[in-house]
Amino acid sequence: MPKAVEYKANSIVYFKGDNNDRVFLLKSGKVSLKYNDIETGQEMYDLIQTGEFFGVKSALGKYPREETAMVLQDSNMIVFSVPEFEQVVLNNTRIIMKMLKVFSNQLRRIQKQMRNVLSSDEQAVNPEAGLFKIGEYYLKMKRYAQALYAFRRYLTYYPSGTFSQQALLNIEAAERYAKTQGSTAPTSSQPAYAQAAAGGGLDAPQTSTTSTQTISASEEELSAVAQKYYNAVSLFSQQKYREALEEFKSIVTGGQDDEYIAKSLFEIGRCLFAMEMYDKCMGHFTTMIQRYPKHPDLVEALYYVGSCYEKKNDTEKAKNFYKKILSMSSEDAAVNRKARKAIRIIEGS
Repeated sequence: MPKAVEYKANSIVYFKGDNNDRVFLLKSGKVSLKYNDIETGQEMYDLIQTGEFFGVKSALGKYPREETAMVLQDSNMIVFSVPEFEQVVLNNTRIIMKMLKVFSNQLRRIQKQMRNVLSSDEQAVNPEAGLFKIGEYYLKMKRYAQALYAFRRYLTYYPSGTFSQQALLNIEAAERYAKTQGSTAPTSSQPAYAQAAAGGGLDAPQTSTTSTQTISASEEELSAVAQKYYNAVSLFSQQKYREALEEFKSIVTGGQDDEYIAKSLFEIGRCLFAMEMYDKCMGHFTTMIQRYPKHPDLVEALYYVGSCYEKKNDTEKAKNFYKKILSMSSEDAAVNRKARKAIRIIEGS
């Protein structure tokens, strides 16, 4: 016979992973099911409504509980064994239909999450293409700040990547559109890189020839400092590190644009690392961090310092820097993943 059971607030009906063949019907009170989202891994909570069954799937399927059932306030429940529950259901088609509806909704949610997970896995297999596509998506949606960030990150991680040249073109196009806040589109008279970006699917708004919103020549062209910076990035992507280094240095000594000075300081460190000048690289990044304690690439700079120590076979110092990165960045950040991988390699060696 099914049994009436009372649970006090803050008690647990069952834990995730428990092997339990009981089905529960909530008569009164509040119960929440805590589980991990398939897609994000985050903790999720489902509130059980009065009159609802829970614990059904694992009990019938005879597999461990997938969630933890927590009692939020004093609750009364009816507890069924599997044969008792089956008997009740067979005698009440209304219950069957209600449960099928619930299970159908759950399956649709799980299928959607699995599609997203599989899509993410495809990008994870080729993170280079995935990062570039993110930039293209934002460019097409006219969210230029996000597009610039994604393409700049792409060039940071894949300076000689498959899409490095197109990333440079897209950066220039995004900066042009950002200056006019999307008020104009590339025309046949504009530079080839803007036309290439438009041909790649950028849906920029059109302006008529009678529009009073004209753009000055200074707005149409990137600043001289910006052009110099992206030329240096292009040289880096071609593995012409010494030439790139000189370009970045000239931007810093020119002192004309604080934004590109800060960016160039970071790129100088990358050049030094690529040229295997590890002591100079460490010294440079140390000075940069002191000058720009809130530099947007601060954590990346720390990673390069750790990598320099690792190249010099000082694995203990390298690991200390990698661990510092873990404390300063989120787990889903690319630099965090790189630091974790580096630690695993060091500890496994």
